Amino acid sequence: MFGMGMPEIIVILVIALIVIGPKKLPGLAKSLGRAMGEFKKAARDFQESMDVDNDISDVRKTFGDIGDNVKDAIDLSTGGKKGISLSPLDKEKDIPADLKYDVETDQQTKKEVSEKGPKDE
Repeated sequence: MFGMGMPEIIVILVIALIVIGPKKLPGLAKSLGRAMGEFKKAARDFQESMDVDNDISDVRKTFGDIGDNVKDAIDLSTGGKKGISLSPLDKEKDIPADLKYDVETDQQTKKEVSEKGPKDE
């Protein structure tokens, strides 16, 4: 332990026994043991939090790479053109005129159907 052999440890224990006294020495040893246990627990918790931080940074890097791949795929699908939105509203201009929904025509058709009245079968 720290370059100390058995004789040095015995000398330290004898001095502690003389200075502290035989009645208080077991309580002091118990308190020292608890303090060392708490220190080890704190060190272990700190190490685990550092491991979690490393894991989180790895996940962030992975998601960043995935985001870059998605951006590259979008650029490829749009032919490298900038400013092109892939929202459904922007796609409406690509629909042929005969397939577009016309509100006025739909309202006119509904009016004609209602004027004819219900069908008698």
